[in-house]
Amino acid sequence: MTNMRPPNKTTLLKVVILGDGGVGKSCLMNRFVSNRYDENNFHTIGVEFMNKDIDVDGEKYTLQIWDTAGQERFRALRTPFYRGSDVCLLCYAIDDYDSFRGLKQWRQEFVNYADVKPDKFPFIVVGNKNDMAHHCRQVPFDEVKQWCDQNTINSQIETSSKTATNVTDAFVLAVRQWKHMERIAEIELKQNDTIDLTKTIKLAHNRFCCTGGGSTASTSASGFQASDSDDESMNISSPRRVGKKQQKGQSLTQFQL
Repeated sequence: MTNMRPPNKTTLLKVVILGDGGVGKSCLMNRFVSNRYDENNFHTIGVEFMNKDIDVDGEKYTLQIWDTAGQERFRALRTPFYRGSDVCLLCYAIDDYDSFRGLKQWRQEFVNYADVKPDKFPFIVVGNKNDMAHHCRQVPFDEVKQWCDQNTINSQIETSSKTATNVTDAFVLAVRQWKHMERIAEIELKQNDTIDLTKTIKLAHNRFCCTGGGSTASTSASGFQASDSDDESMNISSPRRVGKKQQKGQSLTQFQL
């Protein structure tokens, strides 16, 4: 018996694109979904989403891509859509160092509102506008790689929505990173659910069972105290009283073992 996915089944993944306004998030989504590029594209208000079917490594996926507004005034509109996300693309523009510096805040905002563990979630860092002339570049690729390593992000790529360079590759990379994280999660889940039968099972101390004879047992601070009949069956000598019958107001002070 196998757990392989049926060949005709499509996996739905929710992908969120985050980044400062003007880095090209909407252009990236439009180029990937409909292969269109509009240089005069307006800023997104709130959120927009599009669907795109894609085949990755022989498996079918439907990507539900959410493009979010980058301006601070739209925070209340975009953050409710973070929950339930499977992948997050953190976008900056290679000719805008401030947009790269802002990735830290975007990542933290997503972690807080999506309620995910940052080191166990697939983030993809995307540097857009790599069609720019070399002298326009403000963000070195090596510096981005160093930042990704410090934040346990394994995937980064540079794209151009204008020339369609690496646009599809960015989303393929996102799917592969999601699959990688899913495998890790499955392995950890199996390890946590496995019972090691070779280990000795330790039973709780001071456990006892009372049977028959109408005997009673009472728990004390030092363990338990059994009745006379229980003491005899357990081969334990009980203290016996000698002397006169205890009078009212007196305490019993003499025992014989």
